[in-house]
Amino acid sequence: MYQFSLNLFILFGILISGVYAQQNYSGPSVWDCNNTDEAGPSTAFLYTCNGEKKPCRAFLIFRPQPPYASVANISKLTSSDPSELARINNVSEFAVFKPSIEVIVPVTCSCSGQYYQANTSYILAEYDTYYTVSKNNYQALTTCDSVSRQNPYNPLNLKIGTKLQIPLRCACPTKKQQIDGMHFLLTYGIIDDETVAQISDSFKVKRTSVTYANGLSEEASVLYGETTILIPLEQEPVGPRTRIKSSSSKSKKGVLIGIGSGISVAVFCLVLFLYYTYYKRKADDNTKHKWELPRDLLAGVAHHVDQNCLKVFDFDELEEATENFSPENKLGTSVYHGVLRGKMLAVKRMSKDISREVHILKRINHFNLIELYGACEHGNMLYLVYELMENGCLKEWLRKKSSPNIHSWNCRIRIALDVANGLLYLHNFTSPAYVHKDINSSNILLNRDLRAKIANFSLARSAETGENGNSSIKFSMETKGYKAPEYLEANMVSPKVDIYAFGVVLLELITGKEVVWKQDGEEVMLSEAVLAIMDGRDTETKLQELVDPCLQIEHPLGYIIDQTDLIMRMINLSVACLQVEPLRRLTASKVVSTLMKIQMDALRPEFLSM
Repeated sequence: MYQFSLNLFILFGILISGVYAQQNYSGPSVWDCNNTDEAGPSTAFLYTCNGEKKPCRAFLIFRPQPPYASVANISKLTSSDPSELARINNVSEFAVFKPSIEVIVPVTCSCSGQYYQANTSYILAEYDTYYTVSKNNYQALTTCDSVSRQNPYNPLNLKIGTKLQIPLRCACPTKKQQIDGMHFLLTYGIIDDETVAQISDSFKVKRTSVTYANGLSEEASVLYGETTILIPLEQEPVGPRTRIKSSSSKSKKGVLIGIGSGISVAVFCLVLFLYYTYYKRKADDNTKHKWELPRDLLAGVAHHVDQNCLKVFDFDELEEATENFSPENKLGTSVYHGVLRGKMLAVKRMSKDISREVHILKRINHFNLIELYGACEHGNMLYLVYELMENGCLKEWLRKKSSPNIHSWNCRIRIALDVANGLLYLHNFTSPAYVHKDINSSNILLNRDLRAKIANFSLARSAETGENGNSSIKFSMETKGYKAPEYLEANMVSPKVDIYAFGVVLLELITGKEVVWKQDGEEVMLSEAVLAIMDGRDTETKLQELVDPCLQIEHPLGYIIDQTDLIMRMINLSVACLQVEPLRRLTASKVVSTLMKIQMDALRPEFLSM
């Protein structure tokens, strides 16, 4: 029944796109690697071939990142003509682009079966997966599903040096768009917090043209980072473009473009001089104790990020950044914030061995998992340096009733989806797969945009399984309220342990309550309280009484809007994660797809007041 409904939903979307728009915006479905298009073309794969069948000229936006920052490397990655790439971006074929630039890449777009695509190829490096190649190397200009389909290799057994065929997301104008004067389509990767209005203005195209081309209902439609939209253009674009991210971006663009090349060269030379002087002094200073990361650790992350990004910090740097680990800089237990080498980061002080956590973090690379920048050893203490999460942990955020977004169902659903996507990556797209083992609201951190990332991998283990699907590894976990029954009874571990804990976190998002609280002198588990109501053991307490009052929406006429359907769908999802039998719990993939459907429904007009 579920599959039938899903197929019907996909078919309906395809019919609507053919009538109303060039393509339907994919939304976060492109982040999942388990989509299907059995009932017809799916936006989670590529753009539907609904225009003329002959090839057309199309364009992509690529943001330079090492090692893909030069004309030569970007053209090689995308199989585009380097001379054409250089011409359109007004640079020489030997140019290297700045990080603040958006490079316009010309490609030939053609129909292949039911989808448009521009073809290129990629040689697998260590730790690459279909997911990381599509989302990181190609910046979501392709999708995990389309790459997986294009290549016959087992996604869990990819070999270094294997040549992958990569279909890039592109499209050709429909007849209606051509009649309207739109002769080219450009594939643009969304940056977090961008809106249709900002993107349209930056390309100097009509907002209605962009909304129509992507099947969006209005300019205020929600856009997600690391997804793409199509920009209809009357003429070939000219670049390179200075990146635009905010409402004041027009003025910033003018300022950036107006900076003379002579100043840039002078600053660059000065930086090189200071860099050389600083590190020469450090090398000559033999009194400093410096901890070197293992060579294999640096090599392991070199493909995903610039090798210099995983740094070895001196202790005096950490002291200066955190103001001698001042209480005013303290973010939590043994965690401090500070400016290190020009970037706001978080410093975690530890007395235990960190090699396991560093080993795991070097192997994973996902937006919804905390990013490790470097490490330091001093005396008997070890320090890990992470990206700064400005809004702290989820547990603390849920207690801040004054936060403007605390009243938003959409915000809480997005946080849940972020956590679920992180688990999906850990359970299915790392090799070996991992079980986090300590999922709880204290280990879920929120950045300035309230995007959630899973942290604290000190207990994480490989999810290698036996016949019953459980790991033979036994361990201790002290967090109350999140423990799965099979762990409590037999210390057995599988990815379903994380799913159970996620179910509890979902209840926290719904209720805003503590996982464990005192009632009549006895401890009450949040999960037990909800399950007792759902199965009829508690007939006195109503489910609505447990929902966070902050999530109530008052109609302008004064009454409270009924949200029973949304509440029940969220609670039913939680209950499906809290099943006693591990095999009856949902998988991370199922959790993600269910949350995405709930999220889409919650964005309907009747929920916009949220």
